[in-house]
Amino acid sequence: MSKYVRYLSGAGISYGILDGDAVHEIRGGLFGPRAPTGVVLKLSEVTLLHPCQPGKILAVGLNYGSHLGSRPRPAHPEIFYKPVTALQDPDGPIVIPGGATDVHYEGELVVVIGKQAKSVSEEKAREAIFGVTCGNDVSERAWQQGDLQWWRAKGSDTFAPLGPAIAAGLDYGDLLLETRVNGETVQKQRTADLIFSCAQIVSWISNWVTLMPGDAIYTGTPGATRRLSPGDVVEVEIEGIGVLRNPVTAG
Repeated sequence: MSKYVRYLSGAGISYGILDGDAVHEIRGGLFGPRAPTGVVLKLSEVTLLHPCQPGKILAVGLNYGSHLGSRPRPAHPEIFYKPVTALQDPDGPIVIPGGATDVHYEGELVVVIGKQAKSVSEEKAREAIFGVTCGNDVSERAWQQGDLQWWRAKGSDTFAPLGPAIAAGLDYGDLLLETRVNGETVQKQRTADLIFSCAQIVSWISNWVTLMPGDAIYTGTPGATRRLSPGDVVEVEIEGIGVLRNPVTAG
């Protein structure tokens, strides 16, 4: 299992492999031929960025039984888009925009695509997945319920924190996901409880939308969520990947 990061250092923006507290710089990016450059930096010497640059972000709604409530179980993955401008780095702020009254966290496992996928089977979908990372599908509930589309409820700037690393070679089918707000655990469930698996989601989407290397898919959130306030700190931790931490500020 390898952990890939994208980071800012004195030399600019680079990709690397995270090994404990050391970052080994690589050339060639993530999705093609790559090789170590020999440059090794301490994690404390770099600023982690969202670990890939997706051409598009998709997300799945209602994908844990614990999040359904009284709503019926979906017959297939229910997909929506988040804009790439919603991306936020590890430790970057979640900014509550003007007029928002009910912004919630949604800790999620995020799939990162590594190969082009068009109309693929579930088996081929597994091969198209490069790895997984942590995400927070930040959502403004009043807008989500009141607007015709979710363009701002799910897509406002900073509403898609991602990171800190992409874990490749990890068995992501049964990982512990935990979300904390100010140190209090507010979500805790295993990814084995997903209604639709990562491969099922990728295969379903690929029937209509071609997935490309770097594309990110948020796979759904467990349990209940609640309102965030300026000054809160949200952490999404997934077993084997790491902790995605973001403070909350007012816009």
